[in-house]
Amino acid sequence: MPWHLLTLVPGPLLGLFLVSLGNGAISSLTSLRLDDAGVSDIVIGCVASSYFAGLALGAMFSDRLIARIGHIRAYSSFASLTAVTFLLQGMFFDPWAWLVLRLVNGWAIVGIYLIVESWLLLAGDARMRGRLLAIYMIALYGSGMAGQMSLGALDAWGPTAPFMMAGMLASLSVLPMVILPRMDPQMGRIEPLMPQHLLRTTPTGFIGSFGSGIAIAAIYALLPIYLQRVGMSVAEVGHLMACVILGAMLLQYPVGRWSDRQDRQSVLIVLSAACAALSLLILVLPDSRILLALLLFLLGGSVFAIYPVAVSHSTDRASSRELVRLIQGLLLVNSAGSAASPLLIAQVMDAAGARGFFLSFLALSVALTGFFLWRRRVHPAASPAAPFQAAAQMSPIGVEIRVTQELVQATTERE
Repeated sequence: MPWHLLTLVPGPLLGLFLVSLGNGAISSLTSLRLDDAGVSDIVIGCVASSYFAGLALGAMFSDRLIARIGHIRAYSSFASLTAVTFLLQGMFFDPWAWLVLRLVNGWAIVGIYLIVESWLLLAGDARMRGRLLAIYMIALYGSGMAGQMSLGALDAWGPTAPFMMAGMLASLSVLPMVILPRMDPQMGRIEPLMPQHLLRTTPTGFIGSFGSGIAIAAIYALLPIYLQRVGMSVAEVGHLMACVILGAMLLQYPVGRWSDRQDRQSVLIVLSAACAALSLLILVLPDSRILLALLLFLLGGSVFAIYPVAVSHSTDRASSRELVRLIQGLLLVNSAGSAASPLLIAQVMDAAGARGFFLSFLALSVALTGFFLWRRRVHPAASPAAPFQAAAQMSPIGVEIRVTQELVQATTERE
């Protein structure tokens, strides 16, 4: 990487870290506050789903705004809008107003993802993308984990303190961006493969991405409610949520290396079966904080690994010309699952109580396991084409970071 381009990397990553630090805390706190106020599970699900719907809408349309006004001005706009949504949540409580604020928040957050990831693409060519992706994931998961760990301390300062702090962090995230050189990365057009084409081309990747979106959104939006209802304090909820994110961050890479040596469909079967087993253990084992933390750590590692393994499985069969469009399409399928998830699972929790969360997880995991077993029997997986690439919540522009030189070369050689 040319030395002058190194100046392009720390600023966007620091901005991302700051805004994600506050966003991670507010995501859990929103569900906890609604539950404390006695709001019905279905309304909580609607509010949670609105955030993920905002992510999906922003992923499809924000690139046009960024291309029109420039990256730095767009980042300042999205960060300011994020800060306003946090502060308004702290100023007054109304579930339906919060639904609108969370929708706008999701749209603004994915705009920030688009900008940061396009700067990273500018900073390095295909040979550097593996390292850039690793740094990006550390910033994203690290900020999410730190935000969850700070949840108890922030809540102890007062009911409005977490929202004020998140708003200040979102505002401060602009500062690292304004010191960047005055240049804008080129925004590529977002032209994902259509869902019907994805379902024909890679049924395992399609269902794996959709099911992973359901599971991950449920963890962020509804797991805090489950933990609060089984007797956890706000601080304990934050610590246990941090265990989930830590598992996602630490276990994704070894699972990926394992999938490079094995049939990726077999890995997906093991991961989904592990999610089912862990959900059942949480439901039936006696109450123990340490045991629950361990099980949630393993659950995070299993759930968050399904999506990148499913994408890697899909790229094993894709042509080099379709790699970016394929991954963009799977990301949007994942986003659709995330948008539907909280509302669907909240209805089960409304009928079955807190246990409905892990009953839903158990049913989803068993369904995924059955589907992956069936696909492996009727259509065995191709040999891995290139080393596994980890993945986090990204924008359609940012998925190009996953198209490394090794992946393009391996796909071309296979063709």
